[in-house]
Amino acid sequence: MTDNRPDNYRRRDDDRSIPTDRESPVGAPVIRGDESVTGTRARKAVQFDPDDPDSLADAAETVRQFAAGTINDDHLYMLRGAAACAALVRGEGSYKAAAERAGGDTTVSFIRKWARVHDLPRSVRKQVALGRIAPTAAKHIARVGGEARLLLAWAALDGSLTVREVRSIASAINNDVPIEQALGDHGVTLGRLELTLSPTTYRDLRRRASIDGVEPGTIVSDALEEYLE
Repeated sequence: MTDNRPDNYRRRDDDRSIPTDRESPVGAPVIRGDESVTGTRARKAVQFDPDDPDSLADAAETVRQFAAGTINDDHLYMLRGAAACAALVRGEGSYKAAAERAGGDTTVSFIRKWARVHDLPRSVRKQVALGRIAPTAAKHIARVGGEARLLLAWAALDGSLTVREVRSIASAINNDVPIEQALGDHGVTLGRLELTLSPTTYRDLRRRASIDGVEPGTIVSDALEEYLE
C-alpha cells in the first residue's frame, strides 16, 4: 500500500527510471507465487483481492492472526501477512479502518509497517522471499523513500547488516543524514561489492587496469553502466 512518500520512481543522472515501489497489483502473490523463488510452496500462495468481499475477509483474518503471532515465524508467511495488511488497507481505505476490521491485537502501526513491506519493489521482495533479507529488516528498509531504499537494501546484503543496524541507518536517513554517511557510520561503503570472476576475466581486468592506470572497479563500473542501459 503506497503512502505519501516521494515519487515511485527516481531518475538517475543517465535518465534511467528506477522503480522504488511496488508495480504489481496489491495483494497479488507475484513473488510468493513464483516457483523459481519459492519452489513448491508457490502453489499455496494466497491472493488477497481488496475488491472482493470474501478475499478481504480472508485478509482480515490473516492480519488478525499475524498480529497475534499465530502465523509461522517464516519469511514467506510473513510476506503473506504483509500482503494481507496491504490489501486490507486498500479495501478499507485507511490504516485505521484496516486495523479496526482486523481487530484483536492489530494496531495502526502494525498495519502500516507491514503494508509498506508489501509495497517494496519486486527486486527487494524477492530477496526477502529467498531469506536473504530478513522480513524485520525489510520493515525498516520500507521506511525509507526513493532510491535510498534500494541502496539500503543492497547495502544490507553486501555489508551483512543486522536488523538493528538497518533500523538505525533507516532512522538516520529519515533524519536527513546522507545515506553514504549513515552507512559509513556502520562500517559499510556504499557501492562496495565483492565479485568472483573467472581466472581469464580477472587476468584481463587487472592487465587493462594496469595499462590504463585506473582501479579495476572503474572499468567494471563503466562496463556495467553500458550493460545496464
